[in-house]
Amino acid sequence: MTTATAARPAAMSDQALRDIAAKLGVCVRPILRRVTDTTTGESETVPLPCGSTRERVCPPCATKARRLRIQQCREGWHRTDDPADQDQANDPESAAGPVEPDHDHGGDLAPLRHRSTRRLPQFPPLPVAPMEHRTVGRELTSPTGKTYRPSTFLTLTLPSYGPVHQDGTPKDPESYDYRRAALDALHFAKLMDRFWQNLRRCAGYQVQYFGCVEPQRRLTLHAHAAVRGAIPRGLIRAVAAATYEQVWWPAHDEPVYVDQRPLWDERSSTYVDPDTLVPLASWEQAMDATYEPDAAQPAHLLCFGEQVDSQWFIPGSPRTDRRVGYICKYLTKSIAEAYDPDRMSPRQRTHLIRLHREVRWLPCCPECPNWLSFGITPKDPEPEMRPGHCHRPAHALENLGHGGRRVLVSRDWSGKTLAEHKADRAAVVRAALAEAGIEPPDSDRWSADQMGDHRTPRYVWEPVDITPGTDVETYRVILRRQITERLRWQQEYAQAKQALVAARPPDDNCSATDGQRDRGTGTCRATA
Repeated sequence: MTTATAARPAAMSDQALRDIAAKLGVCVRPILRRVTDTTTGESETVPLPCGSTRERVCPPCATKARRLRIQQCREGWHRTDDPADQDQANDPESAAGPVEPDHDHGGDLAPLRHRSTRRLPQFPPLPVAPMEHRTVGRELTSPTGKTYRPSTFLTLTLPSYGPVHQDGTPKDPESYDYRRAALDALHFAKLMDRFWQNLRRCAGYQVQYFGCVEPQRRLTLHAHAAVRGAIPRGLIRAVAAATYEQVWWPAHDEPVYVDQRPLWDERSSTYVDPDTLVPLASWEQAMDATYEPDAAQPAHLLCFGEQVDSQWFIPGSPRTDRRVGYICKYLTKSIAEAYDPDRMSPRQRTHLIRLHREVRWLPCCPECPNWLSFGITPKDPEPEMRPGHCHRPAHALENLGHGGRRVLVSRDWSGKTLAEHKADRAAVVRAALAEAGIEPPDSDRWSADQMGDHRTPRYVWEPVDITPGTDVETYRVILRRQITERLRWQQEYAQAKQALVAARPPDDNCSATDGQRDRGTGTCRATA
């Protein structure tokens, strides 16, 4: 495609224009803002990327987000410098250990109550290891004297809820435990947090990880994770088998209100029974009841299934690069897209709808309106709450109970924020253009004002008032302008890379079999 072709797309259909934009990496649903320069008084309509991470919503933005996560995963997996040393140097008090809290409240407040920390007898004990102050893996030496520092790739999966067919649907839908599957999905993040906590204690160092939550064919959640450092497979299996999480919530096995729902009482700012007008139990009262000896049972118990896998990988190998891409493979798709929406069989659709029905009516958090169905006023109640109509992401069909983040990253993984990784990618392009004598595009000239600079802003940002009948043409003009601009940038960048490659002598150590050239600078990046 040439610049001339993109310069006259007026006769193109909207879908054709979107297809061209998506192919060139241009956001297909930009957010329009009017920027006014307070110094000159000039105004300009600026398109901002929508930033969606879903491929079905905006393929270019989703692809860009996925590439950014791949870079984040790769940079932290085999890191050799230890940020734990720097953290201790910056915070001398951290070496003294945690400060014990003061529990003496003078006797006026109610005494603090604690759950028992005794492990459940049906789970094996956790392995024990002395803790070391490090976040990186150990360097190993082979019998030949070669040193290497491997890291771990692991997979964790939830247990079975019943036999399934090859397409992921239950063989016997009536005996399939949909309720447990829905509850496990709603609280999966808690189980993962507990696993990382246990793994750090048992591995003996501050394990750092980059993980992604994905759906299996049966619509059950599982997680792939890159872990820094070589952890024995037997240890990982032992930790997974001994990890569980108890959800200490009020019991919500059977709904109290099915054909009717509680009423909101303005005077007491709470919900009441529709027949007797007696106030429902508040969230605090319902939680207090869980401490009673005859009711001291968790509302739900989570654990992992038997499918636990782990492998070691050497830094820089092609297998490692492929595994990084595999971890981030499904980040642009929703949980429900384990079934292709365009090729879903009737049996798969039935399975999807039935699981979502369970997720829709179960509570996702203390503030969830679904507690009303179980005779409990949610925490921080509001008028017009309706069971089955919680607005939180966990109840959406596309998420099927997983309302948290799809990417799980530890604090000391790469030593950079996601914004810093994004700046690094942009710096590679700018450096290549500058070295070739091409002025980089000044697309971030308003970034300081946009991100909330504390100085007096020079630019004033306002939403564009889109009126019916004019929005379609406005977006067409914006999209055509962005397509033309992107084609020019790509042409300049290609010329810059060619100039760099021609100016530098070939690297004898870089070949098609043992290395690859960096896309930004043309230099060799060994992968063996």
